Amino acid sequence: MWSRLKSVPIEYPLAFGVVISTAKTSFSDLLVQKVVERRENIDWKRNAAFATFGFFYLGGVQYMIYVPLFGRLFPNAAAFAAKPIREKIKDIRGLRDLVSQVFLDQCVHHPLLYFPAFYCTKELVMNQQPDIHRCLMEYKTNMKEDLIALWKVWVPSTLLNFAFMPMWARIPWVAGTSLFWTCILSAMRGGAVTEGETMVGGAVTGATMQIFQEGLQDVFSCPIEMDPNLSHFCVSASGKDQVGWVAMIAKIVADHGGNVTHSKMIRMGHDFIILMHISAEPKDKIRLEKALRTDEHLKPLNVRISSLLSRRETLQRKRQYGIRIHCVGKDQPGMLAAVAQHLSDRNISVENLTTELRLSRNGKDREFVIDAECIGMEKLNSDEHKIMLAELSQLKAELHLDVLDIRIH
Repeated sequence: MWSRLKSVPIEYPLAFGVVISTAKTSFSDLLVQKVVERRENIDWKRNAAFATFGFFYLGGVQYMIYVPLFGRLFPNAAAFAAKPIREKIKDIRGLRDLVSQVFLDQCVHHPLLYFPAFYCTKELVMNQQPDIHRCLMEYKTNMKEDLIALWKVWVPSTLLNFAFMPMWARIPWVAGTSLFWTCILSAMRGGAVTEGETMVGGAVTGATMQIFQEGLQDVFSCPIEMDPNLSHFCVSASGKDQVGWVAMIAKIVADHGGNVTHSKMIRMGHDFIILMHISAEPKDKIRLEKALRTDEHLKPLNVRISSLLSRRETLQRKRQYGIRIHCVGKDQPGMLAAVAQHLSDRNISVENLTTELRLSRNGKDREFVIDAECIGMEKLNSDEHKIMLAELSQLKAELHLDVLDIRIH
């Protein structure tokens, strides 16, 4: 019985690859819907759509590329994969063919076939009125970021695939790698709900790579909550700009047992403005504060010090999700007010916000940039998340923004 089962992939490689890819893609979607997006009811229509993508493209098209096509282009590929490592190292032609296969797969197949097919499938599945031209333009914009992220994962995987896997095992290896990638992201529970479809297809895009790199760390961690046993205080100072202000303050802090974590220092016209968070052992706090207030060199600066207390989350509602917003648009009055009001109306608390005024790439127009890290206090299901994202997305048209990037964690 077992020997018969082992012979199935060898005797029916196409059928085996199609079944594995279809099952993997369907399972990945179920995993994402239940674990990442936390849906109460499974969207079987979406699941069927991605299973179809797995059936036709991942199982069918990729099989035709990796086995018949590459088998003809590189007739010694199967023999090279079967050789022991010592013989592989000596096989110059085999190594050259290996590099050529990886190049064609990663630099021709994925950029020109896989990603366009994936973006189009995502558009057809997730939008009631799909716009293929728009989604391909989206891919064009994301191409560099997506490919760099792709190569970090798939170049090593493809090297192993083409170097060691027999021809019949190439598609199962690809399916296994993409499933492993999806499981990692799902386990992290860090994916934006809008990127769930990226995880299903196993596509390593720039967005999924960013989620992976963020890992299990608290996205919006605060040093006051991270080090509850230390004393924390905020130092603000402003005065006529002078070389060495930063060095003086940093030295005083370091000499008296303090540690600077978050800080913002900027020259505004003739003045230099400093805002920094400092942590220290409780026994060093009074001595450090006194040094900052009485140091003769800092007299020209208007130094102010205020103690910081930990936010007691036991007395508040727990944060339910994190959200990051990055927007860029032609400078106009009221941009920050509009973004902040949208967040406030949805009970989203701003944790960290920075703004910047800069020249656009043409060197003529002024752009206003907003980067906000926020937390939401209300627990939302998947549909409510989508409604909230749709409402926040209206900011792009409302403010005539060039860029609006929203990520939910």
